[in-house]
Amino acid sequence: MRITVLGATGGTGRQFVDQALDAGHHVTAVVRDPARLRLRRADAPRLDVVTADVMDPEAIGASVAGRDAVVSALGATARTEASVCSDGARAIIAAMRTTGTRRLVVVTASGHVVDEGDGPFTRTLVKPVLRRVLRGNFADFARTDRIVRDSGLDWTIMRPPRLTDGAPRPYRTATDRNVRGGLTLARADLARAILATLAEPASVRHTIGLGY
Repeated sequence: MRITVLGATGGTGRQFVDQALDAGHHVTAVVRDPARLRLRRADAPRLDVVTADVMDPEAIGASVAGRDAVVSALGATARTEASVCSDGARAIIAAMRTTGTRRLVVVTASGHVVDEGDGPFTRTLVKPVLRRVLRGNFADFARTDRIVRDSGLDWTIMRPPRLTDGAPRPYRTATDRNVRGGLTLARADLARAILATLAEPASVRHTIGLGY
């Protein structure tokens, strides 16, 4: 596939780019600062690095045109960036509509959603605390979910729990609900799950919960 990745300088984004290249895909990494990319195989012939403002649909239009899929691994690195996921989703969707690209995978989180996948302890204690501490981030994820769902594109929303830099290991997924007891996930496994989702047509217009 020809895949464009936004948020490629983040922990999940770098993992995804490396794994996608290992799998033989052609990857376009859209970044603001190429020096922050630090990929394991940055010299791969199937990798294009494009410097652009990811919040500007016109600036990223050429990078999403003609692609088989677009992946957003955007995430806030500071409290002042509390709208980065939703603002980025708006820009990406606008660029995809203009260029005709259809397949979109966006990473948000499981923490801002309470559903039947959550156990009683998580529903009544863990998530109320997280919602107070991470109010701005969770509000951004909720806005992002709504924007992506209303896009009319062939979308999938990935909802991981707390991300770590741990080693890959077997993980669980659940369609349209959170994973019971899935409190953590390695970024390497999230990247692996995104790649698997891109190859699974049944995931279109669904959310995917993840966790160990």
